[in-house]
Amino acid sequence: MANAKIGLCTLDLHLPGIASLKAKRGILKSMLNKLNNRFNVSTSEIDYHDTWQSAQIAITTVSNSNRHVEQMLNKAIVFIETQYPEAMIIKQDIEIL
Repeated sequence: MANAKIGLCTLDLHLPGIASLKAKRGILKSMLNKLNNRFNVSTSEIDYHDTWQSAQIAITTVSNSNRHVEQMLNKAIVFIETQYPEAMIIKQDIEIL
């Protein structure tokens, strides 16, 4: 398993138009499911669970190439920016282990 590369992307999102936890969870559920299906990545909401207009999500992927891991995570970020304009990315971190 020496060649396995694990990519972790954490994103802090601001959802300015959200007025309830139910609305926030609806957007996040849709976003995370589409990311899973489209890019074959694992996703989860990892922080700000009880805050209406904030969310922190994690996206992970595994490959044998640093380049492929980085490409997949960047494609996922672009997908969020284009398909979910109501979710502004405030902060992003990408780590490759």
